[in-house]
Amino acid sequence: MTSRPDIEAAAARITPHVRRTPILELPADALGTPCAVALKLEQLQVSGSFKARGAFNALLGSGAREVIAASGGNHGAAVAHAAAALGIRAEIYVPAISAASKVARIREAGAVVVQGGATYAEAFAASEARRAETGAASVHAYDQPEVLAGQGTVAREFEADAPGLTHVLVAVGGGGLIGGMAAWFAGGPIQLVAVEPEGCPTFHEALRAGEPVDAPVGGLAADSLGARRVGGLMFGIARDVVREAVLVEDEAILEAQRRLWSAARLVAEPGGATALAALLSGAWVPPPGARVGVLVCGGNCQPGSVVG
Repeated sequence: MTSRPDIEAAAARITPHVRRTPILELPADALGTPCAVALKLEQLQVSGSFKARGAFNALLGSGAREVIAASGGNHGAAVAHAAAALGIRAEIYVPAISAASKVARIREAGAVVVQGGATYAEAFAASEARRAETGAASVHAYDQPEVLAGQGTVAREFEADAPGLTHVLVAVGGGGLIGGMAAWFAGGPIQLVAVEPEGCPTFHEALRAGEPVDAPVGGLAADSLGARRVGGLMFGIARDVVREAVLVEDEAILEAQRRLWSAARLVAEPGGATALAALLSGAWVPPPGARVGVLVCGGNCQPGSVVG
């Protein structure tokens, strides 16, 4: 199971290749939130999302000459970026729901792009069949120890750079991010709050069932948060650490995107704005005295879709 030492080792490994993304402190009246907020701006990460952390941690030292991965977009862009930086050939399988801008970013990084079905689950199955043929390395989008440890470095930085946090809101798709962050925060004072779109209630359904189960995939943020089920590795960690899991409507996500732009000129994709949507919409209400952090986890979208 992923642990703090694993995350420390990952941080040392990936530091030359990723950015220590900034914290933006905003008072309550700036965004219209019920309390001040510390935003960690992972949309400024290389490749446009936190996913670069896990991709580099999985590929560094792997000895791989070729990697095959499946992705709704952000993971593929991260693997393509990391592979190019390390001189590894990358082949990325994407589903039909992937945003054109994200597919373009994968290609721009030099990877071969293959459409592998209508959903992420189908793209993953196609990528695994291809990998079995070629013997290439694999970097799973969210259910691989090295990926969880790499994503956990977000929590390590957040805790260090925004002292005194009591709660951190994190969007959930397949769960690699919140699983890695839960491994870092386990046993400490910071409480993680999971946030999902109503159209992709993957973690919510897993908590209700007591294990990962299939859930619907749809809505505004499906290209980044639309896993069919959460990973088993993350669930084994997060179910004992994450105390609250909330769902938000697509309109709340759109409003969070608009607020980030109007208040701070920050462009976030729908999945990147989902955690903030919980705070703005009242889906999650901070307790008195809370010091709240929100992870803006990705920005791979056309700016005009937010600011136009």
